[in-house]
Amino acid sequence: MLSDPMTLYKLMNLYMLKQVNFPLTNSQLTDFFLAHEYATYFTLQQALNELSEAGLIRVEAGHKTTRYEITREGEETLNFFGNNIPPAIVTDMEQYLKEHRFRMRNEVGLVADYYKSTNQDYIVHCEIREGKTSLLDLSISVPDREQAESMCGLWEEKSQEIYSCIMKSLLREP
Repeated sequence: MLSDPMTLYKLMNLYMLKQVNFPLTNSQLTDFFLAHEYATYFTLQQALNELSEAGLIRVEAGHKTTRYEITREGEETLNFFGNNIPPAIVTDMEQYLKEHRFRMRNEVGLVADYYKSTNQDYIVHCEIREGKTSLLDLSISVPDREQAESMCGLWEEKSQEIYSCIMKSLLREP
């Protein structure tokens, strides 16, 4: 049994990230830890930050979300120390992932973000992912921030329609 709670929180994060074949967002991890009252928000953020600094997880920060993936070093660490996670906590994590996996995968499958380019316009980056594979990766230049925010906001609603239209157009015989 672990005497340091922070070590346990880190191992729990590694375990959850290892159990899925897609990144988990900060809000998804937070939801689990807070719902089960394992850690406070700030303690969880400290654990994630320390895992990142140690190279055990990879962090992808976007405009509105942060996604985490376990690294090879993180997997090795989990293989070595994972048996220190109490069985009841493993059961809680597995049950949570079983109940929420589909929703969680769909949440991280759509990415919409924007940034200011060197030309002073905005680049909107929209992506559809299946696991770690990018099905569609689209970058569009727009003149102002309001348009960039609007496009990002509509991406979840319109992504399947846009993907379908592109596929039909590109696969149509001339």
